[in-house]
Amino acid sequence: MRMTMTGAALAGLALAACQPAEQRKSGEPAPPNPTQTVAAPAEKPVYRFKIGALDAIALFDGQNPVPNDNKVFGVGLTPQAVAAPLTAAGQPADPIMLEIHPLLVRNGDRTMLFDTGLGGGQGQLMRSLRAAGVDPAAVTDVLISHGHPDHIGGLVANGGLAFPNAAIRMSQAEWASIRAKPEMADLVRIATPKVQAFQPGGEVAPGVTAQDTAGHTPGHVAYLIADGQNQLLYTGDLMHHWILSVEHPDWRVGYDDDQAAGEKARLDEVTALRNSGAHIYAYHFPFPGLGKIQTREGRAMFISEAQSTRSAAN
Repeated sequence: MRMTMTGAALAGLALAACQPAEQRKSGEPAPPNPTQTVAAPAEKPVYRFKIGALDAIALFDGQNPVPNDNKVFGVGLTPQAVAAPLTAAGQPADPIMLEIHPLLVRNGDRTMLFDTGLGGGQGQLMRSLRAAGVDPAAVTDVLISHGHPDHIGGLVANGGLAFPNAAIRMSQAEWASIRAKPEMADLVRIATPKVQAFQPGGEVAPGVTAQDTAGHTPGHVAYLIADGQNQLLYTGDLMHHWILSVEHPDWRVGYDDDQAAGEKARLDEVTALRNSGAHIYAYHFPFPGLGKIQTREGRAMFISEAQSTRSAAN
């Protein structure tokens, strides 16, 4: 049975204590106004914050400019319809910019990386890890939301595992989907000895629960990361764009393997998040994708919780 993040399920979640790792210094810019929806106040490539007592780091990997041609956003609509909410928010309408930023969380002796970016010489994850002072060999767990190339491309490097000491965790349905794709044969061969596939619904790593959010792909999962009552939802590709996916979750997305199922999963999640006030980490929102979805002016908006501080980015 597919488990979704319903409003009732999220209502009982305590909100994450997602605070910058260091306090703002005198003379540095103030935190963003909580009513603003411009979602990119943080400096790249590294943004440090806390989930309760857990250390968390947003790691910039790259950008993906998407043409406004209704092949990805607003399938079945017109470019003008897709442009309207972007223009109203003062954002460019073509191309539509997506960012890519995996998440790293430390919990005790575990160093957990959520998704791995583009890899293949296209992504900047390794550079960001170096900037954060993290040795890829120190990563103990790689948790995959789904098997699209911008999430698993960084699993391999130079014909071997990019994170040689890490268990690779993903849902059984997603691993089956990846194995069925001929173009993934090399990755499957390299990764197989390290893959530990799971059924969503339980704890898959210390403090991390996998939630079934299938639709974008057959085995897509979101990860709820918790330290006691402090929680953060890593959403994977439930939402792609901080305006379009939030204000119009019912618009179909060409990236979804099953567009109808993807629409339902996205609509359910946005509705639940509006009701709960839960903190999220959105992989493709402007860096670092940390914030909430709230109802403002009668519509859903992404409210960034990142702070523009040099101390948070270094």
